[in-house]
Parts: sequence; structure tokens; C-alpha cells
Amino acid sequence: MSFCSFSRGEVFKDHFKTGIYACAKCEHQLFSSHSKYEHSSPWPAFTETILEDSVSKHEERPGAYKVRCGKCGNGLGHEFVNDGPARGLSRF
Repeated sequence: MSFCSFSRGEVFKDHFKTGIYACAKCEHQLFSSHSKYEHSSPWPAFTETILEDSVSKHEERPGAYKVRCGKCGNGLGHEFVNDGPARGLSRF
């Protein structure tokens, strides 16, 4: 199962157990549960990565970035500029 796949039953959206979220393809560490927050989309959302190179981002259109695993390139979803908790942080 890919980290960001959505099949009308995303198991990680409402999952807030303490731990580390890793790439489903290569197990590269991506996000800590401490940076996860509730979001209206069907995917889990995070304010920051574990390491600077945990993910790579490529702009798809103004304000929207495709996010991939920093190690194997597995698709993780999108980051939208100015979308996030009240602090104005982006989401992954």
C-alpha cells in the first residue's frame, strides 16, 4: 500500500498513534506523529518532515507541489502553500 493512496478508506487519516511514518515502498523515514494534524482531506497531513531530505518537492502548478519520498521517489501526495494549521504551515 502506498503511503498516499486513497481507496475510500485511508487508514492513516485519523490515526494518531505515536510513531514514525515511513515510505511504504522503501521504509525511508518521512514524518513523526508529533508533526501530524487533523485535516479535511482524505489523506494524513504533517507540518514538517523528520529530516530535510525525507521528501522531495516539485511544483506542479502555482501553490501546489508534488511530494515524493526523498530516497526512492514514491509519490506521497501534495503540499499546498498556505494550507495547514492556524500557524499557516503547509501540509504534506
